[in-house]
Amino acid sequence: MIRIENISKQNSHRLLYIEASAALNRGEKIGLVGPNGAGKTTLFRMITGDEQPDEGQISVDKGVTIGYFNQDVGEMAGRSAVSEVMAGAGPVSEVAAEMRELEAAMSDPDQMDRMDEIIERYGEVQARYEELDGYGLEGRAREVLDGLSFSQEMMDNDVGKLSGGWKMRVALARILLMRPDVMLLDEPSNHLDLESLIWLEQFLRGYDGALLMTSHDREFMNRIVNKIIEIDGGNLTTFSGNYEFYEGQRAQNEKQQQAQFERQQAMLAKEIKFIERFKARASHAAQVQSRVKKLDKIERVEPPRRRQTVAFEFLPAPRSGEDVVTLKNVHKQYGSRVIYDGFDFQIRRRERWCIMGVNGAGKSTLLKLVAGSTEPDQGTVSLGASVKMGYFAQHAMDLLDGDLTVLEQLEHDFPRAGQAPLRALAGCFGFSGDDIEKKCRVLSGGEKARLVMAIMLFDPPNLLVLDEPTNHLDLDTKEMLIKALADYEGTMLFVSHDRHFLGELSNRVLELTPDGIHRYEGGYTEYVARTGHEAPGLHG
Repeated sequence: MIRIENISKQNSHRLLYIEASAALNRGEKIGLVGPNGAGKTTLFRMITGDEQPDEGQISVDKGVTIGYFNQDVGEMAGRSAVSEVMAGAGPVSEVAAEMRELEAAMSDPDQMDRMDEIIERYGEVQARYEELDGYGLEGRAREVLDGLSFSQEMMDNDVGKLSGGWKMRVALARILLMRPDVMLLDEPSNHLDLESLIWLEQFLRGYDGALLMTSHDREFMNRIVNKIIEIDGGNLTTFSGNYEFYEGQRAQNEKQQQAQFERQQAMLAKEIKFIERFKARASHAAQVQSRVKKLDKIERVEPPRRRQTVAFEFLPAPRSGEDVVTLKNVHKQYGSRVIYDGFDFQIRRRERWCIMGVNGAGKSTLLKLVAGSTEPDQGTVSLGASVKMGYFAQHAMDLLDGDLTVLEQLEHDFPRAGQAPLRALAGCFGFSGDDIEKKCRVLSGGEKARLVMAIMLFDPPNLLVLDEPTNHLDLDTKEMLIKALADYEGTMLFVSHDRHFLGELSNRVLELTPDGIHRYEGGYTEYVARTGHEAPGLHG
């Protein structure tokens, strides 16, 4: 359906693609992977025709419809969320618009002399609308929005009043409702809660078109894709299988290439030694000559290009007392909505609680209560002896100084640390080379999140309170963070929609549901095994 043939592409000074080729065939579900800045979004834009390759070509079969979801949703206002979603549903939305115009014309006295013509056209348009299942469209739009966790009220209210994250969901719903022949999804999992993520996973598994997507969520990718296209060093390499298979295959390929490289190096060293030893002897001149020619002809094996993954090791956190946080008889409500009503909760040293609950259940509220950024209406929240807390929330990114560079911000926060360890810290969190000289104000959401995380973990607290810490992190940084936190000696309380993160790091689960609060010994993996569902909003 889509063929990428020998494309080359340069962005300012960066070579993104060098004679790269790949294909997307009917029914394939492909994950596009590669480090940040490798050119994933550029590839999407070249497929949609928003950008052109410098050389080579991208061809799309005639009549193939493409739906493209990206992080830049543009302006939305003036329509309800459900109307906004229906407006993106391809041909049927155009037919619906013409029907509305004709309905207005039929009740316009100035158009009386054209009424027969209008009524005739209305009949044709209505028949076409029925053919496209226009009358079922609103129901389907509401179904998709419901899957993405919209309440009926949010569906019917002005889309302009929604936050950026919810507008993203509206933009995603438009593409899903359209059901094009090919979906290009750039980070669709970024702003979703766990319930929406699992719903989207099921939707995409049942979608019969072709799919090309990027995602920083390895579980999500594993369950959907049956092929991986990797961007590495300007090339596109295709692997059959899901993300886990690709990781294993890549490691195996690197191992084989390393062994080949070492064998060839040993052989070359032997030949060169022979040539050096006998080149001055006339009796061996012919042999030396033939070996020199042979060496010139040998195609050299390159050593595998190592992916730069940096490990980050915590300084040990100071030890806290055994009782880390105690909530007693806590009441909290917003307006008439009661979130907590006489809630008691105890967190002990080295426990790692993940909090599960549908939107609005009170997950972030609990983190804010513990962090002291909101007060209970009644009851007490107290921290134990020697507790030093680090709180990561989305608003923490607003505390960076826009006029400072990344390095200056780190120096400002740790004036006695010295440049070398701060540069090493920045490197672990993805700020290498010139990135460290970027001003904080120009950083993307993901870069800001990484910088805030780096600041928090350099001098580690013994209690980490984390609200969606992986939201903007790419797969490699997320993996580094999971490995670092696995060795962390302190206590954790966190909310995350990343199942890999939940499974690797939690050892307790607190589930907030409408019929009460449940505690589970054991982490997220045991919670799924015991409850039979991956999130509180899903049963069965």
